[in-house]
Amino acid sequence: MAPTQVRSDAAVALPRDAFAAGAKRRHKVLPEHARAHNRTLVLQTLLDEGPSSRADLARATALTRVTVSDLVGELVAEGLLVELGHREDPRPGKPATLVDLARDAFQIVGLDLSDATAFRGALLAVDGTVLDRAEVPTRGTRGEDALALVLELARTLRDRAGVRVVGVGVGTPGVVDVDGVVLQAPNLDWHGLALRDRLVAELGVPVHVANDANAALLAERGRSDADVLVVRIGLGVGAGLAVGGVPVRGTRSAAGEIGHVTIGTDGGPRCACGRDGCLEAWLAEPRLRQALAEADASEHDRILDEAGHRLGIALAPIVGVLDLPRVVLSGPADLLDGPLARAAERTLRERTLDDGQEVVVAMTAHGDDVVVRGAAMLVRSGELGVA
Repeated sequence: MAPTQVRSDAAVALPRDAFAAGAKRRHKVLPEHARAHNRTLVLQTLLDEGPSSRADLARATALTRVTVSDLVGELVAEGLLVELGHREDPRPGKPATLVDLARDAFQIVGLDLSDATAFRGALLAVDGTVLDRAEVPTRGTRGEDALALVLELARTLRDRAGVRVVGVGVGTPGVVDVDGVVLQAPNLDWHGLALRDRLVAELGVPVHVANDANAALLAERGRSDADVLVVRIGLGVGAGLAVGGVPVRGTRSAAGEIGHVTIGTDGGPRCACGRDGCLEAWLAEPRLRQALAEADASEHDRILDEAGHRLGIALAPIVGVLDLPRVVLSGPADLLDGPLARAAERTLRERTLDDGQEVVVAMTAHGDDVVVRGAAMLVRSGELGVA
């Protein structure tokens, strides 16, 4: 599906960072803004539609043929587009030359630091196809030692790429600001870690960092303008939220940090943050697996049901305030897809308005790749300007 057409070549450019905070409204459209927007239209159309002629691009984007021809020449010179030769056409006249994204000329590294047992990564094509994978076991590693494992994983994947790596995207637990600094990630003992800058210094390529739940949100929503809440459960618990298709970051970059919301008044397990009864202490993968391992098999469904009930309590005010129709769960399916998801959905329905349109709780369609795919989309948005 082609992007929404515009009437003028001088359209206002959207923020290239998928999680740009507080983008200022522009009252004057500068030429460089219009050009950046027009580049995005051309690249997005080719990503969605595949090989096209310059005339095809002009029709799909509503840009003039002169503008399209100029942009295509610029993008070919940069190595982002490639000319494929003439289109087969039985009609008389000179056949059109097709152009496309240089899909085999560059790759993206996506990293997922949210798994409870390993840091995982992938090499992806520009269209999101996973080309290669790697992982490093964490074994409870924290602090600078954990960072060393991240750098090792990123180097491994970069070195496996046979072509240019256009950038590295990272989905990490914790609060992440717009500069790629992990302000706090208690489970990794990271506080004020300049993760983006450390990776750039190590790899020499652009790096984009987001909270893991926000990365999962990007993959889940795609280019939809729907409201969606994605709950990511792994080493910790977090949520990514889009309202009207727009990701919500929050004033302090901490929107979606539901893991450290205290659930109930009955105390509860001690959390890594030092408090008792945080949602994460009930629901994080290591806590759930430990609870199941220590219990009889006959108690497993009850433990998962209780965890889902606690999740539903935490989410009910969010779902009610924002009138959300759907909650997506991302994490280990053997824990989430069953009694836990059913209990969360039941609790949400019990604790929100019954208007005949019941909220649905479902597993992500992207499986274990949801964070690495979202991390790759961070790079596509930041470096190529496409969703």
